[in-house]
Amino acid sequence: MSRIIQNLEIGIDEDLEERLQWMVPEHGPYRILRQSVDARRRHSPKFVYSLEVAGKGEILPEPEYLVEKVNQKVSNRPIIIGSGPAGLFAALRLVERGIPCLLLERGSQSEERIRGINRFWRYGELDRRNNVCFGEGGAGLYSDGKLITRIKSPYIPYVLHRLVKFGAPKEIQYLSNPHVGSDKIRRLIPQLRNFLLANGCEIKFNEQVTELLTEGKQITGVKTEKGFEYQSSQVILATGHSSTDMLTHLSELGVFLEGKSFAMGLRIEHSQQEINQIQFREFASHPKLGSANYRLTYHDEKTKTGVYSFCMCPGGYVLSSGTEPDGLVCNGMSNFNRNSPFANSAIVITIDHDLNFGKKTLGGLEFRRELEQRAFLAVQKAGGTKELPAQSLQAFIAGKTGTVRRGSSPSGEKAVRLDDLLPKFMTQYFQQGLKSFENKMPGFISSTAQLYGIESRTSCPVRVTRDENTLESVSHFGLYPCGEGAGYAGGITSAACDGIRVAEKIAKVLVPSLDVLESGPLS
Repeated sequence: MSRIIQNLEIGIDEDLEERLQWMVPEHGPYRILRQSVDARRRHSPKFVYSLEVAGKGEILPEPEYLVEKVNQKVSNRPIIIGSGPAGLFAALRLVERGIPCLLLERGSQSEERIRGINRFWRYGELDRRNNVCFGEGGAGLYSDGKLITRIKSPYIPYVLHRLVKFGAPKEIQYLSNPHVGSDKIRRLIPQLRNFLLANGCEIKFNEQVTELLTEGKQITGVKTEKGFEYQSSQVILATGHSSTDMLTHLSELGVFLEGKSFAMGLRIEHSQQEINQIQFREFASHPKLGSANYRLTYHDEKTKTGVYSFCMCPGGYVLSSGTEPDGLVCNGMSNFNRNSPFANSAIVITIDHDLNFGKKTLGGLEFRRELEQRAFLAVQKAGGTKELPAQSLQAFIAGKTGTVRRGSSPSGEKAVRLDDLLPKFMTQYFQQGLKSFENKMPGFISSTAQLYGIESRTSCPVRVTRDENTLESVSHFGLYPCGEGAGYAGGITSAACDGIRVAEKIAKVLVPSLDVLESGPLS
């Protein structure tokens, strides 16, 4: 019978199998359940493992996370709007259930999308259909492939298992900071697409949904930019955090929306060597440790405002990620090997909706748009074209112009006073947070560190409110708001889990006799 070993500490120069042989002399195969690095200053870095170890002569079968198929023909074909993580995993769950669906995506397949993104980075020519936020794979395709999540969901193992099935590294199933990498996730998406097409999902690319069709408060289908209408009484809205046009349409249609607090700020870039040195100290160059990361938070108790790091990309790149030709947005990514000489992370400030926008539901969207336009105009005024606005960290703290160095961004950088570009209250909180981070990570305020703007697409400032039980819109029957763009997720994994939740609710509506299980291994 297998046994679980938890919190097993292994020095970076020790061998896991040798230790296991000493602890359990006659063991069979073993499985890593979790692996993390403990690099606290009181000791040298260690790997911390949780393992499942079989006895001699036993086997450890791999969990399959099987999904029960429906045993009857389904007359209504659900429609999914958007092919980001939420939309793709909603489609995957439906077809694994044996329920056909239609997936509509405003952008192109990933192969064409990549060409549009490269043209934007090289020449500044924005393709509003294919960019870092729109197109097959959604924003997750170019947001580093990080699978870190704080949610507790029974669907997480299923999501990780399916990603591995389509080409992700197996270790994402046990690493404490799972990471596919932007290079590998781009090769994974076509494999997932081919599976969907072969199992009952029809996909239409370059066909943006412009209108939801209704009869009273019942959704009856959608209309696309090409004038085509597709009928369905179940529509999954998985359009992502940047689909301002859809949110505007929902508001005009009378769909119930709520303003939501969110976070905005800047992206900071250090040399990866600096971060390694801060985190790993004299072990910074140890080959087993790779590129160090960090997670930092600061909370102003008086105003209840938070400043925190987000989407930290070790060995990564800062990307220009806008969706409008007159606005600039930055984001970060890493490839699987994390071998860029730079490390970057968003440093963002919580923006309380009620405090800043009151009853103005779309106030957060308007504020986001205003800052992105200001960033664009500042670069143009500085003589730039496609570059991201940048400022040295020390110049930002001192309130000076300063000079900028060549960093990791393929679009380049242009010196701009980011401390003036941000609203005064954001700059003040930012500076307070940075001082706190320096206390926690001495050396964080480095002479070579650089800031980029604007980090504005961390999450959607609007929630398309849904019923807690049915997951339908509280105002329109048959409309299922889903994922980041609807305000119910905050990353690849949580968006994928939300897509599955919605798909399961729809499956139960279409086939009431279906035994919908919380996802887990079935034998």
